[in-house]
Amino acid sequence: MNLPAGHQTIMPYLILNDALQFIDFTKKVFDAQDSNTPILRKDGTIMHAEILLNGSTIMVTDETKDWVKQTANLFVYVPNADEAYKKALENGATNLMGLNDQDYGRVCGVTDSFGNVWWITSLTK
Repeated sequence: MNLPAGHQTIMPYLILNDALQFIDFTKKVFDAQDSNTPILRKDGTIMHAEILLNGSTIMVTDETKDWVKQTANLFVYVPNADEAYKKALENGATNLMGLNDQDYGRVCGVTDSFGNVWWITSLTK
């Protein structure tokens, strides 16, 4: 099977209110990178954009009359859950589950200001 560069078999596609701000949030909290130049509608909203988060692509668009907001629960591995949790809260996320150690790693949960839930995890040694 051939896939476009930077794409995986399954990728989340989020329809959000203020996709550009969401992209900024992922850059500040998770060091995400733009993987393409956003395609804009005539009104300046994002028709399609992609970010790359440690090799995984997330596609986003701004909601429209025909395509209403659709958020997600996202599980993300990070090098340091404590740092990512702090950055998420500093950038408008709210606490869902505080940092704690589980048998699968250091974990916490936040809800970003766009309605997405992030389960942030780093492996413990």
